[in-house]
Amino acid sequence: VQLVESGGDLVQPGGSLRLSCAASGFSFSNYGMSWVRQASGKGLEWVSHISGDGARIKYGDSVKGRFTISRDNAKNTLYLEMNNLKPEDTAVYYCKAGIDFRDYWGQGTQVTVSP
Repeated sequence: VQLVESGGDLVQPGGSLRLSCAASGFSFSNYGMSWVRQASGKGLEWVSHISGDGARIKYGDSVKGRFTISRDNAKNTLYLEMNNLKPEDTAVYYCKAGIDFRDYWGQGTQVTVSP
């Protein structure tokens, strides 16, 4: 299993970013995927989850209405569209796959929201 995030950057408050997570080594469409973030010096915060077929989606309260999770099963890729970014969204963002009672993580991508 390999998960590779990309798309992190420095952006001003109110800006937008789109994160991607390229997945390989497993049947991507069979498994739900999540985005999880970690701000410096803080614990992990779950951001969003999408089912394998994309039909069921959930968001954490802090990002609801601003972030959109999606997936392209033909491309084995997970996305996170982030709009109206705030300084408190600054964190390393990880994609996570839950496969057969085990969690797999990518290496993370840094998002920094600052004037």
